[in-house]
Amino acid sequence: MSKARILVVEDDPDIARMLQLYFGSLGYEVQTATRGQEALERTRQQLPHLIILDIVLPDIDGYEVCRRLRTHLRTSHIPIIFLTQRDERSDRIAGLELGADDYITKPFDIEELRLRVQNAIRRAERESLTNPVTGLPSGRLIEDQLRALLRRSDWGLLYIGINGLDAFQEVYGFVAGDEVLRWTAMLIGEVVDELGTPQDFIGHVGGDDFVVITEAGRAEGIAQELRRRFAEGVGTHYAFPDRERGYLVLIDRDGNEKRVPLMSLAIGIVRAGDSIFNDIRELTEVAAEARRKEILLL
Repeated sequence: MSKARILVVEDDPDIARMLQLYFGSLGYEVQTATRGQEALERTRQQLPHLIILDIVLPDIDGYEVCRRLRTHLRTSHIPIIFLTQRDERSDRIAGLELGADDYITKPFDIEELRLRVQNAIRRAERESLTNPVTGLPSGRLIEDQLRALLRRSDWGLLYIGINGLDAFQEVYGFVAGDEVLRWTAMLIGEVVDELGTPQDFIGHVGGDDFVVITEAGRAEGIAQELRRRFAEGVGTHYAFPDRERGYLVLIDRDGNEKRVPLMSLAIGIVRAGDSIFNDIRELTEVAAEARRKEILLL
């Protein structure tokens, strides 16, 4: 399994550095932010699996950071642990009411914090809230968003897959494959930020399957830009000879050579009004069929 990402939002450099070193030594990927706005920006760029959040920050306080994360569709699922000197009952209640998952006061026991972090991440994964590789919403969260579509009149659903990822992993291994998935997730986030709306949803179904929910009129533009940027950047994941050739060379069990093109995106688009959907199974079947048709045209 890939490393879980933790974002530490703490303006005390000593505490921030100590937490970064400690959780880094345990195999976590740790980023730090000293200001609330910086934390929101880092979260937008790459979703963490968990946020350790101080309340007292130089710009906006941790309560406001938590509120914004919880009211934004794409970050509402991220576990948040408040870590603060404020130990009044009213402060703890305020934090929990905003949707924080836990509240620890300073000075704190680092082993207790470790266990709470570990449990929060495991709970989110066990409840199928996030994908362990990309940190994007998964499982039940995606299903909830798809059900909500059936009650809306203006929506576009993009069902995204990575052609050639299996062959890439056969040559380069699953670690490199996970890097491609994380890069793709970041790319989708960047394009949706630019061409979508603040309430657009991005999910990682599993494997190489992603979904984006946006407005109907924005779906095609997002899809075109995703294909373009993916094609421009995917070569960086290959060794120079493969990149120059434009394909991988695989040898099957019979010794025959097979050429596999560099990875590309296949995107099926379904919009409100394309059909009458009675449940999310019908919706996903139509999206999958739209993607299969695109693959045949490649």
